[in-house]
Amino acid sequence: MTDFLVVDFIKLVLIFMRIISAFMASPIWGNRSIPTLAKVSFAIFVSYVLLYTVDRPEGLLPIDLYYISLLAIREIVTGLVIGFSINLVFYGVNFAGTFIGFDMGLMMAQTMNPLEETQSNALGQFVYYAAVLVFFIINGHHFLFKGLTLSYQLIPIGGYTVKNEVYELLVIYSAGIFGIAVKIAAPFLVSYLLIHIGEGIISRVIPQMQVFFVTQPLKLGIGFLMLAMLIPIYIYVIKNLLVAFEEDLYQLIKAMA
Repeated sequence: MTDFLVVDFIKLVLIFMRIISAFMASPIWGNRSIPTLAKVSFAIFVSYVLLYTVDRPEGLLPIDLYYISLLAIREIVTGLVIGFSINLVFYGVNFAGTFIGFDMGLMMAQTMNPLEETQSNALGQFVYYAAVLVFFIINGHHFLFKGLTLSYQLIPIGGYTVKNEVYELLVIYSAGIFGIAVKIAAPFLVSYLLIHIGEGIISRVIPQMQVFFVTQPLKLGIGFLMLAMLIPIYIYVIKNLLVAFEEDLYQLIKAMA
């Protein structure tokens, strides 16, 4: 009976390792504004819920500290990969906001992003928080729980091993950050490219004119007008990106199995 309780406790700790590492690496849940005690408490609760639905790892009896440490490291890596992959869409959206703000001339107005803990322009912050709101509206915060539940069905405790397929998917998903940023910022990039060409022509025709100071109000006006027109489209695009990435997350978990 004592051995049974000890093994269950070790299994609970190993489940907790995967849960808490996924929380720390995931969007929203990994934000420092959420108290660490709250994260740990919620992770313990989720771990206890999963305790009797997860198979016990083999080789725990007799208890071997080295083997348990190896299982814990594998669980932490598994949780970090799952949590980090959910962040990729938000990285792309934040990058797109940086593109847009740079073209509008707002890069001097740097503000602190408390969720990403990075410096970004005000417009980038706006696009990022819009993505966060859409994430909650479509119950995107449930992606993590579904992914973790699926991971225990496919990847037993300590069952993750280094595979090239997993790293190839991570590289592909990471490369998609730039694609997401370009897709979101494309209307601004094309529009401001034409404006910059016009500025170059004017500066050659009228060298005495301070073109960049004269056209700055025009850039801001066009930028805010386009943003007001494109907000419904951006919400639709971000929603589709997040929904599509749920399937990508499941593909990644299957590759880890």
